[in-house]
Amino acid sequence: MSGNILAALALRCAALLFVAGLLPSWATPAFAQGHASVIRLSVAVIPPGVIEQHGKLTGFTIDIWNAVAARLKVQTQYQVVSGTAVLNDCLQNGQCDLAMPQFVTWERDQAFDFSTPVLTAGQRILVRDTGDTADGAVSGPIFALFHLLGSTTTLAWLATGLVLILIPAHIAWFLDRGGEDGIISSKKYFPGIFQAIYWAATTLLTQAEEAPRQWLARLTAVLLMFVGLVFVAFYTAQLTTDLTVQKIKGSINGPDDLPGRQVATIAGSISVDYLHNRGARVAEFQRPSEMYAALESGKVDAVVFAGPALLYYANHEGKGRVKVVGPSINRSDIAFVYPVDSPLRRKVDSALLELRENGTYDAIYRRWFGE
Repeated sequence: MSGNILAALALRCAALLFVAGLLPSWATPAFAQGHASVIRLSVAVIPPGVIEQHGKLTGFTIDIWNAVAARLKVQTQYQVVSGTAVLNDCLQNGQCDLAMPQFVTWERDQAFDFSTPVLTAGQRILVRDTGDTADGAVSGPIFALFHLLGSTTTLAWLATGLVLILIPAHIAWFLDRGGEDGIISSKKYFPGIFQAIYWAATTLLTQAEEAPRQWLARLTAVLLMFVGLVFVAFYTAQLTTDLTVQKIKGSINGPDDLPGRQVATIAGSISVDYLHNRGARVAEFQRPSEMYAALESGKVDAVVFAGPALLYYANHEGKGRVKVVGPSINRSDIAFVYPVDSPLRRKVDSALLELRENGTYDAIYRRWFGE
Protein backbone atom coordinates (compact mmCIF):
# COMPACT_ATOMS: atom_id res chain seq x y z
CA MET A 1 0.00 0.00 0.00
CA SER A 2 2.66 2.45 1.00
CA GLY A 3 4.38 1.83 -2.32
CA ASN A 4 1.18 2.67 -4.23
CA ILE A 5 0.69 5.88 -2.20
CA LEU A 6 4.25 7.02 -2.90
CA ALA A 7 3.84 6.26 -6.58
CA ALA A 8 0.61 8.31 -6.72
CA LEU A 9 2.29 11.27 -5.00
CA ALA A 10 5.19 11.11 -7.41
CA LEU A 11 2.79 11.18 -10.37
CA ARG A 12 0.96 14.23 -8.97
CA CYS A 13 4.21 16.13 -8.40
CA ALA A 14 5.32 15.36 -11.94
CA ALA A 15 1.99 16.62 -13.29
CA LEU A 16 2.25 19.86 -11.33
CA LEU A 17 5.76 20.44 -12.59
CA PHE A 18 4.63 19.77 -16.15
CA VAL A 19 1.75 22.26 -15.89
CA ALA A 20 4.04 24.89 -14.37
CA GLY A 21 6.39 24.45 -17.28
CA LEU A 22 3.56 25.28 -19.67
CA LEU A 23 2.85 28.65 -18.05
CA PRO A 24 3.63 31.55 -20.41
CA SER A 25 6.75 33.54 -19.79
CA TRP A 26 4.77 36.76 -19.34
CA ALA A 27 3.17 35.42 -16.16
CA THR A 28 6.31 36.47 -14.27
CA PRO A 29 7.91 39.94 -14.45
CA ALA A 30 11.24 40.07 -16.26
CA PHE A 31 13.15 41.40 -13.26
CA ALA A 32 11.94 38.49 -11.12
CA GLN A 33 13.40 35.80 -13.39
CA GLY A 34 16.86 35.94 -11.88
CA HIS A 35 20.12 37.72 -12.51
CA ALA A 36 20.06 36.93 -16.26
CA SER A 37 16.97 39.13 -16.93
CA VAL A 38 17.34 42.09 -19.28
CA ILE A 39 15.51 45.44 -19.05
CA ARG A 40 15.09 47.45 -22.25
CA LEU A 41 15.71 51.15 -21.60
CA SER A 42 14.93 53.59 -24.40
CA VAL A 43 17.10 56.74 -24.49
CA ALA A 44 17.77 59.72 -26.75
CA VAL A 45 21.20 61.36 -26.92
CA ILE A 46 20.61 64.64 -25.04
CA PRO A 47 23.64 65.73 -23.00
CA PRO A 48 24.24 65.75 -20.10
CA GLY A 49 21.54 63.11 -19.53
CA VAL A 50 22.79 60.82 -22.27
CA ILE A 51 26.09 61.29 -24.08
CA GLU A 52 27.35 58.98 -26.82
CA GLN A 53 31.11 58.81 -27.31
CA HIS A 54 32.89 56.20 -29.41
CA GLY A 55 29.85 53.93 -29.29
CA LYS A 56 29.62 54.10 -25.49
CA LEU A 57 26.83 55.76 -23.50
CA THR A 58 27.60 57.98 -20.52
CA GLY A 59 25.82 60.82 -18.75
CA PHE A 60 23.71 61.63 -15.71
CA THR A 61 20.80 59.40 -16.74
CA ILE A 62 23.10 56.49 -17.62
CA ASP A 63 24.92 56.69 -14.27
CA ILE A 64 21.65 56.84 -12.33
CA TRP A 65 20.20 53.88 -14.19
CA ASN A 66 23.37 51.78 -13.90
CA ALA A 67 23.22 52.27 -10.13
CA VAL A 68 19.55 51.22 -10.13
CA ALA A 69 20.24 48.18 -12.31
CA ALA A 70 23.04 47.08 -9.99
CA ARG A 71 20.62 47.05 -7.06
CA LEU A 72 17.97 45.19 -9.05
CA LYS A 73 20.62 42.73 -10.28
CA VAL A 74 19.46 43.08 -13.90
CA GLN A 75 21.21 43.70 -17.18
CA THR A 76 20.29 46.62 -19.43
CA GLN A 77 19.68 46.75 -23.15
CA TYR A 78 19.91 50.40 -24.22
CA GLN A 79 17.82 51.41 -27.21
CA VAL A 80 19.03 54.72 -28.67
CA VAL A 81 16.24 56.57 -30.52
CA SER A 82 16.19 59.84 -32.43
CA GLY A 83 14.00 61.98 -30.18
CA THR A 84 11.45 62.42 -27.40
CA ALA A 85 8.46 61.51 -29.56
CA VAL A 86 10.07 58.18 -30.48
CA LEU A 87 10.71 57.43 -26.79
CA ASN A 88 6.98 57.48 -26.08
CA ASP A 89 6.19 55.46 -29.22
CA CYS A 90 8.50 52.69 -27.95
CA LEU A 91 6.58 52.58 -24.67
CA GLN A 92 3.17 52.48 -26.36
CA ASN A 93 4.24 49.75 -28.79
CA GLY A 94 5.81 47.60 -26.07
CA GLN A 95 9.26 47.83 -27.65
CA CYS A 96 10.88 48.91 -24.38
CA ASP A 97 10.29 48.45 -20.66
CA LEU A 98 10.89 52.07 -19.68
CA ALA A 99 12.19 55.32 -21.13
CA MET A 100 14.77 57.85 -19.98
CA PRO A 101 13.62 60.61 -17.61
CA GLN A 102 11.25 63.22 -19.07
CA PHE A 103 9.32 66.17 -17.69
CA VAL A 104 6.22 65.07 -15.80
CA THR A 105 3.16 66.65 -17.42
CA TRP A 106 -0.57 66.09 -17.08
CA GLU A 107 -0.84 64.89 -20.68
CA ARG A 108 1.96 62.36 -20.30
CA ASP A 109 0.57 61.22 -16.97
CA GLN A 110 -2.65 60.18 -18.73
CA ALA A 111 -0.75 57.79 -20.99
CA PHE A 112 2.18 56.60 -18.85
CA ASP A 113 3.40 56.08 -15.31
CA PHE A 114 6.36 57.95 -13.82
CA SER A 115 9.03 56.95 -11.34
CA THR A 116 10.19 58.89 -8.31
CA PRO A 117 11.69 62.15 -9.69
CA VAL A 118 15.39 62.03 -10.52
CA LEU A 119 15.69 65.78 -11.17
CA THR A 120 13.73 69.02 -10.93
CA ALA A 121 14.33 71.61 -13.62
CA GLY A 122 12.65 74.04 -16.00
CA GLN A 123 12.88 75.21 -19.57
CA ARG A 124 15.59 77.76 -20.36
CA ILE A 125 16.36 80.10 -23.28
CA LEU A 126 19.59 79.81 -25.29
CA VAL A 127 20.73 82.66 -27.57
CA ARG A 128 23.84 83.57 -29.53
CA ASP A 129 26.56 85.22 -27.43
CA THR A 130 27.27 88.52 -29.14
CA GLY A 131 29.69 89.67 -26.47
CA ASP A 132 27.37 92.38 -25.18
CA THR A 133 27.93 93.74 -21.69
CA ALA A 134 25.27 93.25 -19.05
CA ASP A 135 23.71 96.66 -19.57
CA GLY A 136 24.44 96.78 -23.31
CA ALA A 137 25.61 100.40 -22.98
CA VAL A 138 29.02 100.03 -24.61
CA SER A 139 29.23 97.04 -26.89
CA GLY A 140 25.51 96.93 -27.79
CA PRO A 141 25.48 100.02 -30.09
CA ILE A 142 28.91 99.17 -31.52
CA PHE A 143 27.80 95.64 -32.33
CA ALA A 144 24.56 96.98 -33.86
CA LEU A 145 26.53 99.41 -36.04
CA PHE A 146 28.87 96.72 -37.37
CA HIS A 147 25.90 94.43 -37.90
CA LEU A 148 24.17 97.08 -40.03
CA LEU A 149 27.34 97.89 -41.99
CA GLY A 150 27.71 94.23 -42.87
CA SER A 151 24.06 93.68 -43.75
CA THR A 152 22.85 92.88 -47.26
CA THR A 153 20.93 96.17 -47.44
CA THR A 154 24.02 98.26 -46.68
CA LEU A 155 26.13 96.32 -49.18
CA ALA A 156 23.49 96.97 -51.85
CA TRP A 157 23.55 100.71 -51.12
CA LEU A 158 27.35 100.78 -51.24
CA ALA A 159 27.33 98.96 -54.58
CA THR A 160 24.87 101.52 -55.93
CA GLY A 161 27.05 104.36 -54.67
CA LEU A 162 30.09 102.81 -56.35
CA VAL A 163 28.26 102.68 -59.68
CA LEU A 164 27.15 106.32 -59.27
CA ILE A 165 30.80 107.30 -58.77
CA LEU A 166 32.47 105.18 -61.47
CA ILE A 167 30.20 106.12 -64.38
CA PRO A 168 30.47 109.94 -63.95
CA ALA A 169 34.20 109.55 -63.19
CA HIS A 170 34.80 107.94 -66.58
CA ILE A 171 32.68 110.56 -68.32
CA ALA A 172 34.64 113.35 -66.64
CA TRP A 173 37.98 111.68 -67.43
CA PHE A 174 37.06 111.30 -71.11
CA LEU A 175 35.82 114.88 -71.51
CA ASP A 176 38.03 116.89 -69.18
CA ARG A 177 41.41 115.14 -69.09
CA GLY A 178 44.69 116.83 -69.76
CA GLY A 179 43.70 120.41 -69.01
CA GLU A 180 45.97 122.48 -66.85
CA ASP A 181 43.04 124.31 -65.28
CA GLY A 182 40.70 121.32 -65.31
CA ILE A 183 39.85 118.77 -62.67
CA ILE A 184 41.98 116.06 -64.32
CA SER A 185 45.50 117.17 -65.13
CA SER A 186 46.76 113.85 -66.52
CA LYS A 187 45.85 112.59 -70.00
CA LYS A 188 46.75 109.03 -69.03
CA TYR A 189 44.13 106.64 -67.65
CA PHE A 190 46.32 106.15 -64.60
CA PRO A 191 46.49 108.32 -62.54
CA GLY A 192 43.83 110.39 -64.30
CA ILE A 193 40.97 108.04 -63.42
CA PHE A 194 41.80 108.30 -59.72
CA GLN A 195 41.50 112.09 -59.91
CA ALA A 196 38.17 111.63 -61.67
CA ILE A 197 36.92 109.18 -59.04
CA TYR A 198 37.83 111.60 -56.26
CA TRP A 199 35.97 114.40 -58.04
CA ALA A 200 32.90 112.17 -58.66
CA ALA A 201 32.79 111.04 -55.00
CA THR A 202 32.98 114.59 -53.66
CA THR A 203 30.37 115.72 -56.18
CA LEU A 204 28.02 112.89 -55.17
CA LEU A 205 28.28 114.19 -51.62
CA THR A 206 27.89 117.79 -52.85
CA GLN A 207 31.39 118.65 -51.61
CA ALA A 208 33.25 119.17 -54.91
CA GLU A 209 35.81 122.01 -54.86
CA GLU A 210 36.26 122.32 -58.64
CA ALA A 211 34.02 122.23 -61.71
CA PRO A 212 34.85 120.64 -65.10
CA ARG A 213 35.67 122.82 -68.14
CA GLN A 214 33.50 121.02 -70.71
CA TRP A 215 29.76 121.84 -70.68
CA LEU A 216 28.80 118.12 -70.99
CA ALA A 217 30.98 117.27 -68.01
CA ARG A 218 29.40 120.15 -66.08
CA LEU A 219 25.93 118.84 -66.93
CA THR A 220 27.06 115.45 -65.62
CA ALA A 221 28.21 117.14 -62.41
CA VAL A 222 24.82 118.83 -61.92
CA LEU A 223 22.95 115.56 -62.45
CA LEU A 224 25.36 113.77 -60.13
CA MET A 225 24.80 116.32 -57.35
CA PHE A 226 21.02 115.95 -57.71
CA VAL A 227 21.29 112.15 -57.63
CA GLY A 228 23.66 112.46 -54.67
CA LEU A 229 21.10 114.41 -52.65
CA VAL A 230 18.45 111.77 -53.33
CA PHE A 231 20.90 108.93 -52.68
CA VAL A 232 22.08 110.31 -49.32
CA ALA A 233 18.50 111.06 -48.23
CA PHE A 234 17.25 107.57 -49.05
CA TYR A 235 20.26 105.86 -47.49
CA THR A 236 19.92 107.91 -44.31
CA ALA A 237 16.22 107.01 -44.11
CA GLN A 238 17.01 103.32 -44.62
CA LEU A 239 19.74 103.34 -41.97
CA THR A 240 17.49 105.15 -39.49
CA THR A 241 14.67 102.67 -40.13
CA ASP A 242 16.96 99.66 -39.62
CA LEU A 243 18.34 101.08 -36.37
CA THR A 244 14.84 101.85 -35.09
CA VAL A 245 13.51 98.39 -35.95
CA GLN A 246 16.52 96.74 -34.35
CA LYS A 247 16.07 98.79 -31.18
CA ILE A 248 12.36 97.99 -30.99
CA LYS A 249 12.93 94.35 -31.80
CA GLY A 250 15.82 94.18 -29.37
CA SER A 251 17.57 91.08 -28.14
CA ILE A 252 16.03 88.13 -26.36
CA ASN A 253 16.57 88.35 -22.61
CA GLY A 254 13.61 86.36 -21.29
CA PRO A 255 10.21 84.76 -22.05
CA ASP A 256 8.57 88.14 -22.77
CA ASP A 257 10.85 88.58 -25.80
CA LEU A 258 9.81 85.31 -27.50
CA PRO A 259 6.50 86.30 -29.21
CA GLY A 260 6.98 86.64 -32.96
CA ARG A 261 10.55 85.30 -32.88
CA GLN A 262 11.83 82.17 -34.63
CA VAL A 263 12.58 79.71 -31.81
CA ALA A 264 13.95 76.17 -32.07
CA THR A 265 13.19 73.20 -29.85
CA ILE A 266 13.00 69.40 -29.95
CA ALA A 267 9.94 67.86 -31.62
CA GLY A 268 7.63 66.22 -29.09
CA SER A 269 9.06 68.11 -26.11
CA ILE A 270 6.90 70.15 -23.74
CA SER A 271 8.58 73.28 -25.10
CA VAL A 272 6.57 73.02 -28.32
CA ASP A 273 3.21 73.78 -26.68
CA TYR A 274 4.76 76.45 -24.47
CA LEU A 275 6.22 78.30 -27.46
CA HIS A 276 2.99 78.11 -29.45
CA ASN A 277 1.09 79.55 -26.49
CA ARG A 278 3.68 82.34 -26.28
CA GLY A 279 3.16 83.30 -29.91
CA ALA A 280 6.63 82.27 -31.05
CA ARG A 281 7.33 80.85 -34.50
CA VAL A 282 8.43 77.32 -33.66
CA ALA A 283 11.07 75.37 -35.56
CA GLU A 284 11.08 71.71 -34.46
CA PHE A 285 14.17 69.51 -34.73
CA GLN A 286 14.78 65.84 -34.02
CA ARG A 287 18.25 66.18 -32.47
CA PRO A 288 19.78 68.79 -30.15
CA SER A 289 22.79 69.18 -32.44
CA GLU A 290 20.47 70.31 -35.25
CA MET A 291 18.78 73.04 -33.21
CA TYR A 292 22.12 74.28 -31.84
CA ALA A 293 23.47 74.53 -35.40
CA ALA A 294 20.35 76.45 -36.48
CA LEU A 295 20.89 78.95 -33.66
CA GLU A 296 24.58 79.53 -34.33
CA SER A 297 24.01 79.94 -38.07
CA GLY A 298 21.30 82.55 -37.47
CA LYS A 299 18.42 80.49 -38.86
CA VAL A 300 16.59 80.87 -35.53
CA ASP A 301 16.69 83.59 -32.90
CA ALA A 302 16.75 81.34 -29.83
CA VAL A 303 16.42 77.80 -28.50
CA VAL A 304 14.01 76.83 -25.72
CA PHE A 305 14.52 73.41 -24.14
CA ALA A 306 15.31 71.62 -20.88
CA GLY A 307 17.54 73.79 -18.71
CA PRO A 308 20.18 71.15 -17.85
CA ALA A 309 20.74 70.36 -21.53
CA LEU A 310 21.13 74.02 -22.56
CA LEU A 311 23.40 74.88 -19.62
CA TYR A 312 25.62 71.90 -20.40
CA TYR A 313 25.94 72.90 -24.06
CA ALA A 314 26.63 76.56 -23.21
CA ASN A 315 29.43 75.53 -20.84
CA HIS A 316 31.00 72.92 -23.13
CA GLU A 317 30.63 72.60 -26.92
CA GLY A 318 28.98 76.00 -27.33
CA LYS A 319 31.13 77.95 -24.88
CA GLY A 320 31.82 81.48 -26.11
CA ARG A 321 29.27 81.17 -28.93
CA VAL A 322 25.98 80.85 -27.04
CA LYS A 323 24.63 81.75 -23.62
CA VAL A 324 21.60 80.97 -21.45
CA VAL A 325 19.41 83.97 -20.58
CA GLY A 326 16.34 84.65 -18.49
CA PRO A 327 14.76 82.74 -15.63
CA SER A 328 13.82 79.08 -15.48
CA ILE A 329 10.43 78.48 -17.11
CA ASN A 330 7.79 76.04 -15.84
CA ARG A 331 9.92 74.10 -13.36
CA SER A 332 8.79 70.50 -13.07
CA ASP A 333 9.92 67.04 -11.97
CA ILE A 334 11.85 64.82 -14.37
CA ALA A 335 11.35 61.07 -14.00
CA PHE A 336 11.71 57.70 -15.73
CA VAL A 337 8.65 56.75 -17.79
CA TYR A 338 6.91 53.35 -17.75
CA PRO A 339 3.92 51.83 -19.49
CA VAL A 340 0.82 52.01 -17.29
CA ASP A 341 0.84 49.46 -14.43
CA SER A 342 4.39 48.34 -15.16
CA PRO A 343 5.67 45.73 -12.66
CA LEU A 344 9.04 47.55 -12.74
CA ARG A 345 7.74 50.71 -11.12
CA ARG A 346 7.79 49.66 -7.47
CA LYS A 347 11.22 48.01 -7.74
CA VAL A 348 12.82 50.96 -9.56
CA ASP A 349 11.30 53.52 -7.18
CA SER A 350 12.63 51.61 -4.22
CA ALA A 351 16.11 51.58 -5.75
CA LEU A 352 15.95 55.32 -6.52
CA LEU A 353 15.03 56.10 -2.92
CA GLU A 354 17.92 53.97 -1.73
CA LEU A 355 20.32 55.93 -3.99
CA ARG A 356 19.22 59.19 -2.35
CA GLU A 357 19.53 57.80 1.17
CA ASN A 358 23.00 56.30 0.79
CA GLY A 359 24.52 59.31 -0.99
CA THR A 360 24.97 57.67 -4.39
CA TYR A 361 22.55 60.09 -6.05
CA ASP A 362 24.34 63.15 -4.63
CA ALA A 363 27.70 61.87 -5.88
CA ILE A 364 26.33 61.34 -9.40
CA TYR A 365 24.63 64.75 -9.37
CA ARG A 366 27.85 66.53 -8.39
CA ARG A 367 29.75 64.68 -11.10
CA TRP A 368 27.55 66.16 -13.83
CA PHE A 369 26.15 69.40 -12.43
CA GLY A 370 28.61 70.46 -9.72
CA GLU A 371 27.64 71.56 -6.24
